[in-house]
Amino acid sequence: MSTIEILEELPRLAREEREKIWKRLEEIELGEMEEKPEILAAIDEGRRAIAEGKTVSFEEVRRRIRQWTTQ
Repeated sequence: MSTIEILEELPRLAREEREKIWKRLEEIELGEMEEKPEILAAIDEGRRAIAEGKTVSFEEVRRRIRQWTTQ
């Protein structure tokens, strides 16, 4: 199966299936990254924030980046 075919199929998957794929991709990426304690701690903190619903919209991220880069 080609990358294009995989990407086209992703929206058709159930949420649980997409989450499994996301977790597996994350495992692969983390496996290729140097495991520094501070990086792993930051990842854990981010996961906790997401689980607790502490997220911001894409629009808010863009607004914050504009603010940070124009100061």
